[in-house]
Amino acid sequence: MEAMTTNDTRNLIIQTGADLIGTKGFGATGINGILTVAGVPKGSFYHYFSSKNDFGLAIIDTFAEEYNAKLDQILNDSSRSCVDRLRAYFDTGFDNMASCNCTRGCLIGNLGQELAGQNEIFRVRLNKVFSGWEKRFERCIAEAQSAGDISAGIDSPDAASFLLSGWEGAILRSKVVKSTEPMERFVRVFFKQCLGIG
Repeated sequence: MEAMTTNDTRNLIIQTGADLIGTKGFGATGINGILTVAGVPKGSFYHYFSSKNDFGLAIIDTFAEEYNAKLDQILNDSSRSCVDRLRAYFDTGFDNMASCNCTRGCLIGNLGQELAGQNEIFRVRLNKVFSGWEKRFERCIAEAQSAGDISAGIDSPDAASFLLSGWEGAILRSKVVKSTEPMERFVRVFFKQCLGIG
């Protein structure tokens, strides 16, 4: 068996940490617990990360990079209409929540709720991630307007902001009620009331 490369070890620590933080939260997840699950010695952690906060920022950056690639794949899929791309995005969210029995939600949303009021560096980094997602939604909605699929009178920045904030709230509510019903309701309202699609 080949030895793990430096990058493999760092990524293993990040992925293991993201999984545990997604379930337990950032504050309740200890470094020793992460390293035990990952099967990595403690010295390795401090080889890659100067502190737990540095590690948290690396998790945000890694998750955002992976999620941005998924978002771009869905929202830039020219084989579908923009409205269908948005539906596909929501469908992915339903699948993710169903696969974890509505226990995890959105890692960035979870971290935002836990850390944005406590740590300015985290708040700024998380806001940057959310803003990037919002811009992607805005472009997709504007493209749907250009194609004539939705009304040109809709304010695309407002609709994108509502999509992001409402969807994150619906994900949180779905965790609380242990059902994707709040997410399903949000999607119905978004398409009907915000985009004017039945």
